[in-house]
Amino acid sequence: MTVMTAEQIENFLDEVFPQRMGKIESVGDMTASMRLKIGNEHLRPGPRVSGPTMMGFADVAMYVAILAQIGPEPMAVTSDLNCHFLRAASGDHDIVAHAKLIKLGRRLAVGEVQLFSASDETRPVVHVTASYALPLKPDVASA
Repeated sequence: MTVMTAEQIENFLDEVFPQRMGKIESVGDMTASMRLKIGNEHLRPGPRVSGPTMMGFADVAMYVAILAQIGPEPMAVTSDLNCHFLRAASGDHDIVAHAKLIKLGRRLAVGEVQLFSASDETRPVVHVTASYALPLKPDVASA
């Protein structure tokens, strides 16, 4: 069950993480979808979308999926991220992220993100697994 809408998350991120990449398209039960409009700052020679751009975008998508489930939490932080680059992503098309949480506990969230070129959403260009450390809520800490 989501506790924040895509619009609420966008507003929250505007306050605490304005430099993030991408736009939220949707959030659902343990999921989030985002889109990144590719500009010159995201490209490497080829022109292809750079690895750091795709890793950073996947990280943001994972954070959005978590926020949709737990609410506004600026201190949920990446504790591990493993990225597999599967094929080149053309710089001529947006990148689409589909994040899915596999486990959401009190202190740890684990999930995966697949990135696709908007020109072909059947073959992922990147597969990421990641975990996030979640801060202990005060009411849980005192129990």
